[in-house]
Amino acid sequence: MTDAPPKPRRRLALDFLRGLAVFLMIEQHVGIWVWEGPAPGTTQLDYPLLVGFNALGGMAAPLFVTLAGCGSAMFVAAKRPRTDQTLVRRGLVLMGFGLALNLTMQGLGMVIDEHDPGWFSWGSWFVLHMMGFAMALAPIWRRMSNAAILATCAVVLVTTVVVRVWLDTPPSVGNAFMRDTSRPGGVLRLAFAESQFPVLPWLTFYLAGFVSGRWLREERTGRVALLGLSFIAVGGGGHALLKAGVFTRQDVYLYRAFELHLGFFPASVAIAGLLLGGALLLIAGVSTWENRRSMSGRNPMVTLGRISLTLLLIHVPLFRRISRLEAIDIFRNLDANMSLLVVFVFFFAALVAAWFWERVNYRYGAEWLFRKLSGG
Repeated sequence: MTDAPPKPRRRLALDFLRGLAVFLMIEQHVGIWVWEGPAPGTTQLDYPLLVGFNALGGMAAPLFVTLAGCGSAMFVAAKRPRTDQTLVRRGLVLMGFGLALNLTMQGLGMVIDEHDPGWFSWGSWFVLHMMGFAMALAPIWRRMSNAAILATCAVVLVTTVVVRVWLDTPPSVGNAFMRDTSRPGGVLRLAFAESQFPVLPWLTFYLAGFVSGRWLREERTGRVALLGLSFIAVGGGGHALLKAGVFTRQDVYLYRAFELHLGFFPASVAIAGLLLGGALLLIAGVSTWENRRSMSGRNPMVTLGRISLTLLLIHVPLFRRISRLEAIDIFRNLDANMSLLVVFVFFFAALVAAWFWERVNYRYGAEWLFRKLSGG
């Protein structure tokens, strides 16, 4: 009788980073949703603490999508039974969570404030949709070499620019544009090119994370860091050439690839390269830390990362919709200091909940339901 293979150790560094991503997501969303905005005669620059703090939240989505790729690679490496079927089911279930959140937000919008549809239509394409889509295709990615996956990253980035020019997508877009399903192509157009986190270019984040997950299993964190620096060099270097006048607005494809603007909708190659590079460097850095010093499963950021999906599904309707109710009435109604206070009160409440929840293995949360529905 042979012994069962040892269960692979859980990479707590990835949970820690999910916790960091959750914190960045909360501080960005909650801070901007409850803040009343600049007072008359002032601008956002007059609120450097809140606005600067809020800007850090731009790293949340890049981390989430890249970590999803890492997690899929780790799952494949564990060689569990029915790997392909489970990966596909995981992806579809995650996309289902995204659709359920869209419909919930639309429903709450009709009940609470029919005049402000906000970010959401049923066809909006957000982080959960993007991660689920990429994960459902993981049976393809797992059969590709690292070189082939990285080549696919390059193809995705080039295709992003070509499609943006072909569709004549504006260089900067707002929420109304990114939820509009009435343009030719409808939902597919949003999903692949013009919603908040479309396949083009965000699939690159997942694929780079997938390759990085393989390297982490082999203890090659240096390669993850080098890949991150490479993406930064592409994004930052291309923008530097644009600023130096090597090419101009008349060079349409190069300009659309390497322009930078406030916010990242839609994400250019320059924005994607810088954000993805930053995410990979964080993954390499925290993974190196875990390799050199043991990390506890009771670490507050680790426990927070273990309920990241639950917190995503809770905080959006709570602060984007329910906060408008007359009994609460804090949506875009607080000054900068009170907005920061709300952010940290919610954050610490989440930390406390995660710490106690860990004792029962996070039972009955969204992550628990995700595992039940996806079979692993």
